[in-house]
Amino acid sequence: MRVGHGSHPSRRVAPRYPCPVTLYAAYGTNLDPGRMSERCPHSPLHSTGWLRGWRLTFGGEEHGWDGSLATIVEDPIEQVFVAVYDVTPEDESELDRWESADTGLYRKTRVRVVTMSGELVVWAYVLDAYEGGLPSASYLGVLADAAEAADAPADYAAGIRARACRSTGL
Repeated sequence: MRVGHGSHPSRRVAPRYPCPVTLYAAYGTNLDPGRMSERCPHSPLHSTGWLRGWRLTFGGEEHGWDGSLATIVEDPIEQVFVAVYDVTPEDESELDRWESADTGLYRKTRVRVVTMSGELVVWAYVLDAYEGGLPSASYLGVLADAAEAADAPADYAAGIRARACRSTGL
């Protein structure tokens, strides 16, 4: 929490950025604040919350080097845990490269995130490929570790670890 000089500590003051920021909802490996600080050093964690009416799934097996890739799809009875970041334009360009949005593999879509302090309209990456296929066990482990690093509920991370996965054949 940032407070102005002489202000009451319980009064929240909006952070001031040298440039405009947009809110980004991370649901995959970018849930991990450490990973995000490496990829986007100027984009702090804003909050965590839930994408209600969406579910975590996998697709684009032909595009992944180790199985299907994480994405979200609309589903009226599901929800996905997310970390919301204040992303600067510079970091957004870098994140687009990391997520292959600059090649068209992922596209950005606007979603609503429910947080403890209210609802936010943010953007998230959605895979531009068919749903289906299996992720690798190692990829599921990275996703679950990222969820744990973002303080997702233990049953959420355990659910990721318990998903069906692709056998490596090794």
